[in-house]
Amino acid sequence: MEKLSQESAPIYEALEKFRKMRVVPFDVPGHKRGRGNPELERLLGDRCMNLDVNSMKPLDNLCHPVSVIRQAEELAAEAFHAAHAFLMVGGTTSSVQSMILSVAKRGEKIILPRNVHRSVLTAMVLCGAVPVYVNPQCSNRLGIPLGMSVADVERVIRENPDAKAVLVNNPTYYGVCSDIQSIVKLAHDNGMYCLADEAHGTHFYFSDKLPVSAMDAGADMAAVSMHKSGGSLTQSSLLLIGPNMPEGHVRQIINLTQTTSGSYLLMSSLDISRRNLALRGRETFEKVIELAEYARKEINEIPGFYAFSKEIINKDSVYDFDVTKLSIHTLETGLAGIEVYDLLRDEYDIQIEFGDFGNILAYLSIGDRKRDIERLVSSLSEVARRFGKTKVDLIEQEYIPPQVAVSPQEAFYAEKESKTLRDAIGFICSEFVMCYPPGIPILAPGERVTKEIIEHIEYAKEKGCTITGPEDAEINYLNVLKGV
Repeated sequence: MEKLSQESAPIYEALEKFRKMRVVPFDVPGHKRGRGNPELERLLGDRCMNLDVNSMKPLDNLCHPVSVIRQAEELAAEAFHAAHAFLMVGGTTSSVQSMILSVAKRGEKIILPRNVHRSVLTAMVLCGAVPVYVNPQCSNRLGIPLGMSVADVERVIRENPDAKAVLVNNPTYYGVCSDIQSIVKLAHDNGMYCLADEAHGTHFYFSDKLPVSAMDAGADMAAVSMHKSGGSLTQSSLLLIGPNMPEGHVRQIINLTQTTSGSYLLMSSLDISRRNLALRGRETFEKVIELAEYARKEINEIPGFYAFSKEIINKDSVYDFDVTKLSIHTLETGLAGIEVYDLLRDEYDIQIEFGDFGNILAYLSIGDRKRDIERLVSSLSEVARRFGKTKVDLIEQEYIPPQVAVSPQEAFYAEKESKTLRDAIGFICSEFVMCYPPGIPILAPGERVTKEIIEHIEYAKEKGCTITGPEDAEINYLNVLKGV
């Protein structure tokens, strides 16, 4: 069999060949190449609608790929230094959930930092695994959780020798990296898997000026958000595995929850984006790094803003830093991050990725231009001048150590009752509460509600954070375990 080349895009090429055949469709989707939904066709265009097709022999099947999808997976594995890669059409949430479900069953432990994405904990609701937290160290100045200290991971492994896996954020939303190579070795030396939530680290595979990637560090599985910094369509993702993970077992796990109607628009976008990164990724991300460094230099000349970078590295809880992450501390302006986020959107038509209590994140990737950076810098300068005020005592600590009382699954499915936020103090929460983005829970099912957590939620509401998770959309009530 002829060796595949990174210059090819098997799914895209098969779709182009199929499009030219002018096949008459008596299958799904029901819009029949757009004819049945002219308004949608006007929105998306006839080319897009013609490529929104169902699985068939010439186009392979995502659940059991044997031809073009299989080839696209093999090319992705090669590009991302993995033993195998799975194309995921349920977002990186689906990739993360498949990682957890592949290594742990009900009652089994996974060691992880508390500042994980909600998908990690929703997976535990599904499979019944139990989280064992390594409390991340925090930056008091920046008010953000950092990475996991290797010494802390070693201690928790020693206390929980029966754990099945250790999960690492590589990197965090803010760009902070733990020492993933040392953590992988610790996990493997103790008979555990090492999993990486690499949602924000796609670009690590295409530059030696960025932190080490999970696969190069020896991790067993990594969930990679191609749509974030890799350029594919929203909701498309990759799940990478190392040589110690059985491909067939992981495929079975993925097929428990992933659709049997995989979108060829999403899959072809993964295919084309992988080709783009494999051929041009190194030079592209070189430019992204240059843009980020230029932006950081300019922003740090604006009084009150601090765009932090590698100077926060301490070789422990901040082992390395992703310089493409333009994270900006705002509190010296007297403004919370979420307030700057709102001002940039409402006054200057600039959409930032997220704002928390003390920081904003401008997400830079392959599509950014210098003139857009300049517009961001000038707008931040105006925000500081027009809206800045004397620094006030805002909540600076983003991380509140959780009190885990029962497993996420047990709490989620337990008999529950609704209580006002203040009345819920002392009870065990049965639902998620999180600011989105980044989607890191303030509260997760099974955790004890404390006064500090309620104050955190009230402050987030007051500052205009988008809070999701609870059954009560107004976030005035919480569901808690009945009588507990």
